[in-house]
Amino acid sequence: MAAVDLTTHPGHLARRLQQAHYLLWNTMVSEEITSPQFAVLNALVAEPGVDQRTAGERVGLDRSTIAEVISRLGRRGLLDKVRDPQDGRRFLLRPTEEGLRVHRKLAVRTARMNQIFLSPLSADERTVFFDLIRRVADAAEGLRDPAEPATAPS
Repeated sequence: MAAVDLTTHPGHLARRLQQAHYLLWNTMVSEEITSPQFAVLNALVAEPGVDQRTAGERVGLDRSTIAEVISRLGRRGLLDKVRDPQDGRRFLLRPTEEGLRVHRKLAVRTARMNQIFLSPLSADERTVFFDLIRRVADAAEGLRDPAEPATAPS
């Protein structure tokens, strides 16, 4: 059997992109706050007062991952959890003053990092790139439905 051309495998390319992103994130943005933690903090800055499930949906994190991210951000003092007055089982999330300060600092750093990350592409290519990966990512969200077992197409 011949070797497979991995340059035609989206998972392989996505992993390579993720490795590059991880390296840039740790060197240019933060070694303490991860990209998913920043995404959640960013969602709470955009929409303070959402619950944990909604925050996870906004950034594409599953239930166990969002729970861990919320826990870590809370331990760092970057968000507050307040019991929902209309549903005592739910907690509403808001960034703290420290969370807002950290978000502002990291937002500037992520903008610089993204310039470097996307530097091989022209402005028009970036638009196409974002459109394409967003479409694939949005479609992939549908594959996560635990009620529907993943099956290979026939």
